[in-house]
Amino acid sequence: MTTLTEPVSQTRSLVASRLRVVLFCDIMDGTQQRFLDAYEQLRHQVAAVPGHVSDQLCQSIEDPSQWLITSEWESAKPFLAWVDSEAHREMVKPLHGCVRDTRSLRYNIMRETAGNETFDGPAPVTDGTVRHALTFKVKPGSERAVAEILAGYSSPQARVDDHTRLLRTSLFMRGNRVVRAVEVAGDLAAALRHVAQQPEVRAVEEAINPYLEEARDLNNPESARSFFMRAALPAVHHVARPGRMAGDVTRYAVSYPVRSGCGAALADLLAGQDQQAVADPDGVIAAATLFQREDVVVRVVDLPADREHAPAAVLGVAGDRSAGLFARLVELGGHDLGDNAGIARFVTECRMDLVTDRSSKDA
Repeated sequence: MTTLTEPVSQTRSLVASRLRVVLFCDIMDGTQQRFLDAYEQLRHQVAAVPGHVSDQLCQSIEDPSQWLITSEWESAKPFLAWVDSEAHREMVKPLHGCVRDTRSLRYNIMRETAGNETFDGPAPVTDGTVRHALTFKVKPGSERAVAEILAGYSSPQARVDDHTRLLRTSLFMRGNRVVRAVEVAGDLAAALRHVAQQPEVRAVEEAINPYLEEARDLNNPESARSFFMRAALPAVHHVARPGRMAGDVTRYAVSYPVRSGCGAALADLLAGQDQQAVADPDGVIAAATLFQREDVVVRVVDLPADREHAPAAVLGVAGDRSAGLFARLVELGGHDLGDNAGIARFVTECRMDLVTDRSSKDA
């Protein structure tokens, strides 16, 4: 259990806890048999996915149009690798014509009792904040126009409902890649739906549509669903120093040039480095969050403003051994990480530009 003297940590990749996925489905009238036929085909396909343990299909005894699909996975990693894949998008297409609405919830299994057998999972997250990011690319040459559009939007209302509130939105760009990181107190799905429905946000999304590398139509439910699935960049680790650091804190983001197939390994390495950094009384990191999907790895880090020239802290690598491991997982492009000057040059190439950073008090 996290105490007041321990750094707050939220992790997916370091702890291989089993995962429970709950999918609520609202089925259109007259499509029940079509839904059952599609599920019958889908469940055999999903059973062959590495990491899948089991699943169940349940129907509400109060409203026959309400269905529940639950599944168990060996850990979050294989599930997220599958759910973010093109194969998953193709598998679930037969369900789109009969499902009015869905809501997906993912839970690490923390405690389990079966007869006399008990299971204790990892320590629960206790800071109450949900972190998530979206990432997409715009057409080369349009970066300045896109940055101006994204910097000029009006913030939506922070309050979503009695249980959910938008806390902070940080938007970064590096080259033609855009990353929008959000922090939410409460229900992430409710917050994202709330934001998507706000007229000021919709106006910005429509304005950047012509510049996107991959076309989308947010007025088309299937196109919007496909876009947000492709753009999802889940938080895999978060850690924060207990208490507050004196003075102002500056937020940075780094997009790492990952070698093919090394995204998960790099995220694990950086998570371990950040865990050590916030436990070090002399460390300079106030907080760090890792976002990762396949080989897209983005790290958002908060440092005291007077330590902005701490390139190793911005990069998340300290010590010869970790630098050696890091070099095997990323494309260094000829850079030498043997000293601060070399690290600083590499950070300059990887660091993302902060387009906007707004907390709820700004909304």
